[in-house]
Amino acid sequence: MAVVLSEGLGYFILLGVGLVMALAVILLVRVETKWLGTKKTFEWFSTAGRSVKVGLIASSVVSAWTWAATLLQSSTVAYQFGISGPFWYAAGASIQVVLFAILATALKRNAPSSHTFPEIIYARFGKGSHKVFLFFALLTNTVVTAMLVLGGAAALSSLTGINISLAAFLIPVGVIIYTFSGGLKATFLAEYMNTVFLFIVVLVFVTAVYFLNPQIGGISGMFEKLSAAAALRPVDGNATGSYLTLASTGALIFGVINITGNFGTVFVDQAYWQRAIAAGPRSAFRGFLVGGLAWFAIPFTLATTLGLAAVAVNVQLSPEEISMGLVAPTAASHVLGELGAILILTILFTAVTSAGSAELVAASSLVTYDVYRTYLKPSASGRELMRISRYSIVAFGIGMGVLALALLQIGVSLQYVYLAMGVLIGSAVIPVTLVLWKKTNRVAATAGALAGLVCGVSVWIGTAYVLYGEISVQSTGHNIPLLAGNLSSISIGAAVALIGSTVRPGNFDLSLMKQKILVVDGKIKGLFEGENEEYLKKSLKFGYKVAIALTIVLVVAWPMPLYLSGYVFSETTYAVWVGIAVAWAATAAAVIIFLPLIEARVGITKALRIMGQKTNAIATQDIVAERSHKSANAAADETYYSKRILVPIDGSGQSLRALNYATNIYGINEAKIYLLYVIEWSEEEEGGDESVDEELTSKMEKEGRILLNSVIVPRRAGEYVRIVKMGDPASKIIEVAEKIGASMIVMGINGINSATEMGSVTRKVLKASSTPVVLMK
Repeated sequence: MAVVLSEGLGYFILLGVGLVMALAVILLVRVETKWLGTKKTFEWFSTAGRSVKVGLIASSVVSAWTWAATLLQSSTVAYQFGISGPFWYAAGASIQVVLFAILATALKRNAPSSHTFPEIIYARFGKGSHKVFLFFALLTNTVVTAMLVLGGAAALSSLTGINISLAAFLIPVGVIIYTFSGGLKATFLAEYMNTVFLFIVVLVFVTAVYFLNPQIGGISGMFEKLSAAAALRPVDGNATGSYLTLASTGALIFGVINITGNFGTVFVDQAYWQRAIAAGPRSAFRGFLVGGLAWFAIPFTLATTLGLAAVAVNVQLSPEEISMGLVAPTAASHVLGELGAILILTILFTAVTSAGSAELVAASSLVTYDVYRTYLKPSASGRELMRISRYSIVAFGIGMGVLALALLQIGVSLQYVYLAMGVLIGSAVIPVTLVLWKKTNRVAATAGALAGLVCGVSVWIGTAYVLYGEISVQSTGHNIPLLAGNLSSISIGAAVALIGSTVRPGNFDLSLMKQKILVVDGKIKGLFEGENEEYLKKSLKFGYKVAIALTIVLVVAWPMPLYLSGYVFSETTYAVWVGIAVAWAATAAAVIIFLPLIEARVGITKALRIMGQKTNAIATQDIVAERSHKSANAAADETYYSKRILVPIDGSGQSLRALNYATNIYGINEAKIYLLYVIEWSEEEEGGDESVDEELTSKMEKEGRILLNSVIVPRRAGEYVRIVKMGDPASKIIEVAEKIGASMIVMGINGINSATEMGSVTRKVLKASSTPVVLMK
């Protein structure tokens, strides 16, 4: 195909998208840390606080599940099989996310403190099984990232003329920059922006093709052109050779391969487990359910638009160009010219960057938690884990560039990798799913994953040899060997795991997961455990019914009557079909765009208010005046009270006696008492410059206020102030004492957990404080 865009524009998109996304992440991190008062810890960096709401979970799922293949391969099957291709792509890859919602809920109930799914397997089955499933997890990340890079490189090269090998190596560079810059929560926010942009572009293409383009002639014109194309180039295996039917043998075979392979790339992909871990207990099921249904609209609507447009305008592509996924870019440039090419390339690269970032974060989590923390240094601090995580991101990203170059050299395309992935990872789907079933047998689950892989690959290669007389990329890329390999892999893995667990069932107490899997910072563990048990139990029962019902509708009740009847769409039926696609996309766009904004309205309002204060000169003057007023009040207050006494409270008897002493010594008009409770939190240990969702701060401060409010202040005390701080206790005591101009600090000689004669906090305060200190035994 002819080059549509300049090579310079290609390099701008190639390198600029990653830079723009990285800057967006950095800005979001700054807003959270500087304006919304968030704290810093690697635990929160890697899990986004385990409190992400429905809207962001849904948009993140859409973003992570929108690969280069979603935008390219879906249009390819539309070009090959007609309207049945987009349907089977969408239905065959959305049911996995919908069903994963059940697993996400079970995870929140049984293993809320987990970081990765191999970590759960380690706690359940031990080291041997852990290593096997860690292999499958890393293999999944590798396969998915390879597809992202191959699809992006092919599209960029075809539209701009950039060398495809250079593009394949440079694409991961932008992903590395983006991923390296921010934590998981900031990544969620950037993915939201990507998803919003994606839906807007999809709706732009729909409007242009079906309502504006004179060459297409609207829905009626598209119907006539597709009917004419079937007469000239009938589709082999379709009813009457039509593009306007779901009675397509080729599309059905693709659908089965698609369903089988995509179970692996959801259930065995750490990226989706990471989102389940990050979700709030009340958001896990609904987030994945909404995300799966919203994602359906992207391949269904985009491919029904661009893939069929390519058929209607008689776009000519070679088999190699089709396999590289160039139908959508070619159709976009044909319909909208240079603007269409820019739009398709931009959404392609935001998809590659965003989904690639999800895979890099997932891979780094596996290396950090399941390799380094599990086998090399179990006692590693947050700062150490952050360093390993970032090293892993860089190494894995560069490795993916090298892998993509190798695949291109041996002639492997996006389509080939997409269809073969189920053979490689499908065997682990059922064994991984069964980890949260108490009767699962460890040996059966592990053996099932390995046996399915061996059988799947053997059947795949063997079938290719028997049918085509050779073992090559070309012979193994045909549909029948791929179908046989995919079905063998997932079915053998499932059969061994299920039969073995039925014959010799286990009896594992799933509640032990909460004891065996520890967060990096044990101080926060109690803040997210146990408070939603009853809700999760009910949600799980409800989730089974909804997810299974939707699955049956999408892959059986909807398509099979149309397939078995051999029905070919009339113009009216086709208009309804297009209307469903457009309405689904518009509804999904509205939900994805507005739901996160509604859920985050408090934080957004706060950020905007602070922004207004910082940019408004009058507001600045008011702040200065207010500070002057406060200084005057402070001076008057100092005159009224002759003493300011700081009493650190930690719940121990000694700290309460210190409070009693302070109020006994000074009369009601003599002293202002400051009660200080410090939540111990070492930023040095938890890792540098990473942001924490503000929900952690509010939860911890709420705990502190509850403790302080439970302290009964004697009636004879004068005015008193309750203060809650987070950080190193000794440092915060000294800092607050200096800030309030304390006359003295009255505190216990040791803390609530100290068994020594003098506690470490007291020792540090005595050594570093310039304020007099009175100690109570």
